[in-house]
Amino acid sequence: MPNVNLLPWREQRRRKLKRDFMLALLGAGVAGTLIAYGYKLVLESVVARQTARNGVLRAEIEALDRQNEAIVALDTEKTRLLARMGIIDRLQRQRPDAVHLFNELAGTLPDGVYLTEVRQTAARLRISGIARSSGAVSTLMRNIETSEWLVDPRLDVIETVDDGAVRNAAFTVFARQVSLSGEVGAPPP
Repeated sequence: MPNVNLLPWREQRRRKLKRDFMLALLGAGVAGTLIAYGYKLVLESVVARQTARNGVLRAEIEALDRQNEAIVALDTEKTRLLARMGIIDRLQRQRPDAVHLFNELAGTLPDGVYLTEVRQTAARLRISGIARSSGAVSTLMRNIETSEWLVDPRLDVIETVDDGAVRNAAFTVFARQVSLSGEVGAPPP
């Protein structure tokens, strides 16, 4: 029988397979590296695009925050101006009240009564003066009761004061002023 040696052929085949395997391994490594690098580039591109979008959103949010601050400032200014307008309107409506008050005070004073001080706090009046007698003070209080612009007279103090040979009565009376709207002591709307 002939002697055939197949070992060199197997050895060559084994080397060829090993070389092909190494080349395939090297090719797979290069391909894997290229795929990983490509994936990295794609991810960096996506992240860069999203970062740019986030920058645009931040800029828009800052612009909206500035607009909101401006709106809040305008609302505050509007509230202040409305409060001022309300005060001015109330003062305009109360302006004739002072004229009516002085006219009414002059009309309610009986003979022999002189006012030394009139103080007004809101709608409450503090009327101080000197009268020739306590009866004149009583007449003043009755006149206030019948008045259209003054109500609720209350005597606080009445003292006899000697002024040389004449005896006078110093008094303090409290009353309330009626506003044009007809409400006693209420500030106009």
